[in-house]
Amino acid sequence: MAFNFIRAAAAGAALALCASGGAQAAVNLPALKIDKTQTTVSGLSAGGFMAVQLHVAYSATFAKGAGVVAGGPFYCAEGSIVNATGRCMASPAGIPTSTLVNTTNTWAGQGLIDPVANLQNSKVYLFSGTLDSVVKTGVMDALRTYYGSFVPAANVVYKKDIAAEHAMVTDDYGNGCSTKGAPYISNCNFDLAGAMLQHLYGSLNPRSSAALPTGNFVEFNQSQFITNHGMATTGWAYIPQACQAGGTATCKLHVVLHGCKQNISDVQQQYVRNTGYNRWAETNNIVMLYPQTSTAATNSCFDWWGYDNANYAKKSGPQMAAIKAMVDQVSSGGTTNPPTNPALPAPTGVSTSGATANSMVVGWSAVSGAASYNVYRNANKVNALPVSGTSYTDTALAASTTYSWTVRAADANGAEGAASAAATGTTLAAPGGGATCTTASNYAHTMAGRAYVYGGYTFALGSNQSMGLWNIFVNNTLKQTSPNYYVIGTCP
Repeated sequence: MAFNFIRAAAAGAALALCASGGAQAAVNLPALKIDKTQTTVSGLSAGGFMAVQLHVAYSATFAKGAGVVAGGPFYCAEGSIVNATGRCMASPAGIPTSTLVNTTNTWAGQGLIDPVANLQNSKVYLFSGTLDSVVKTGVMDALRTYYGSFVPAANVVYKKDIAAEHAMVTDDYGNGCSTKGAPYISNCNFDLAGAMLQHLYGSLNPRSSAALPTGNFVEFNQSQFITNHGMATTGWAYIPQACQAGGTATCKLHVVLHGCKQNISDVQQQYVRNTGYNRWAETNNIVMLYPQTSTAATNSCFDWWGYDNANYAKKSGPQMAAIKAMVDQVSSGGTTNPPTNPALPAPTGVSTSGATANSMVVGWSAVSGAASYNVYRNANKVNALPVSGTSYTDTALAASTTYSWTVRAADANGAEGAASAAATGTTLAAPGGGATCTTASNYAHTMAGRAYVYGGYTFALGSNQSMGLWNIFVNNTLKQTSPNYYVIGTCP
């Protein structure tokens, strides 16, 4: 929201990022019992663009799907505020959708984002108001076209028949449907949160009609995951009683991303409490996670055009990595053991092949009666969704490291058979005898994803070592010692 201020604010964004919102008493985000295959994300406007970034870049985590309200294609702005406020909002005819698809495939091939194959079973819900004067419907049309390269058409719902302005739409709270203004929540007699959740998850219990327990709203410590970078010191979550620590239920997780001028400082808790998500969460055991930007962020927006970091749309983007870390922590409380099916034999012929410095292909023979398979690395399940074939490429591995994999067959209900015999494999050494060195300008390092920008200065990705001013005149040699980790130095 309030994107008309973005241009004016962009020049001062780096200085603004040096400030942060006041800290409030908060607890660390609890580790809960979450079914990691049931993790989804949705967002409005800047949060919609951010939801697309998370869905695509971390597709192994958000493989279940995404909801997008007044957003646009992945990497739409290509790091340019001119593109952000132009083609990605007001002039959608200029969006180079095929180029953005190519960039997605290239980055996935380079390991900068997760493999695009994870999107094949995703569900996507898209919404655009016919009166939206901020992010024109044509931008969402381009997003629909973009997703067509990765998600089956049958898995996509696109609703654009409600005369709504730029806002999160509800059926009982907010401004008039045609109003554009704070808190950017509008009563259009349509339960958009419910429509999105029911498409992403399938049939759900009816939403709660009772007042929600105050104790289920939790303010958590975001500084545990990120400091500055336009993120607030605290975020919010809605945790149904059955999902709280010590609860008996295994729950789902949905990440909700607000738009510009919608964080706690701007609209208090209206987006957290009044957008309609929590009533569905209460009756369906869905944990709702509401990350928060700070007022130091440009117009309180999530970074979808590069105001904070040139790698904003990649897995290494600071805001992206922070939200992923929140998801990992809240999902780390363990899940109940999957049901078993003694009639399914253990897969045979498990082997490894195709080693690279950061990946390995695991293959096996088909099991009669199996509907799918699950792959375990060092006893931890690595596939987010069931594997339908007889091979799986495990990624994000460390170079020159030996791992062990087992495979279990599963029936149509997800019940697993016995584990296979283990197969081991060793990843290749990184080029250059364990390290790769690149000498280039700070600008070139940043654009290649080896470094990031903060406050006009450049820092090595991973080690965060200061490299000096971000420009084409300052040169440094960066040595990659592990995936997404660089230090200033030279190779032997």
